[in-house]
Amino acid sequence: MEFLRNVDLASLADTAISLSSAFILGGVIGLERQYRQRTAGLRTNVLVALGAAIFVDIANRLHGHEGAVHVLAYVVSGIGFLGAGVIMREEGNVRGLNTAATLWCSGAVGACAGADMVLEAALATVFVLAANTLLRPVGNLINRRPIDTPDVEITSTVSVIATHENQKEALRLLDSTLEACGYPIQDMDVEAFGDDAVKIEAVLASTSVDGDEVDAMVQRLAGHDCISQAFWSHSTTE
Repeated sequence: MEFLRNVDLASLADTAISLSSAFILGGVIGLERQYRQRTAGLRTNVLVALGAAIFVDIANRLHGHEGAVHVLAYVVSGIGFLGAGVIMREEGNVRGLNTAATLWCSGAVGACAGADMVLEAALATVFVLAANTLLRPVGNLINRRPIDTPDVEITSTVSVIATHENQKEALRLLDSTLEACGYPIQDMDVEAFGDDAVKIEAVLASTSVDGDEVDAMVQRLAGHDCISQAFWSHSTTE
C-alpha cells in the first residue's frame, strides 16, 4: 500500500519538530497581537504560521529543497490575500496595514520552520516582536512632534467606547454632537473592544480643528452614561 511505503518515522519526527516550532513561534507573535486586541490575534497568527510550515514541509518532503523554494512563492502570495482582506476590513486604516504586515511575517516564520530552519524562525520571531513593541514608543515620540510644515494634512479622529447594549445610543450621540459642533464626518467605523464593548471611531472631514473645542466636546461625551470612554487623536499625511 502506498500509505505504508510513505511511512518514514525519521521524516515524521522532522515534520513534528517543524510544525511544533511554527505553532509555538506563531503563538508568541499572536499573543502580542491578542494582548493589543488587534483584528488578527493569537489563533490567526498561529494558523498562518502553521499553514506556511505545512505547505513548505510537504514540498520539501516530496521534491526536496527545490520544490520547497517553488512553494514558498505561492505561500507569500497566498498570505498577501489574507493581508489584503485585513486592510479592507479596516477600510485603509494604518492599523490594518500593521496587522497585515504581521501576518506576512508570521507566514515567513512558519515557512522557515517548515524548511527545517528552526533557529532562523526563532530569530525572525524576535525581530517581529521587536518591531511591534520596541518601535512603538519611537513612533509615538515622533507623532508628538509639532507639525509646522504646510505640506502636511491633518486627519482628526474622535473615538468613544461603549458596551454592546449602548452601541446604537452612543453612535447617535457621537453623530449629533459632532454635527452640532460643526465637524462633518468623513468616515465612521465600529470595531470590537474587548469581550463586551465596541469602539466607535469618527474620522472628521475637516483638516483644521480647534484642539480646546474638541477637548471640551470629548469631555462632554465621556460624561454620558452610555459612553465609558471618549478621546480623540490626529494623524498626518503628506
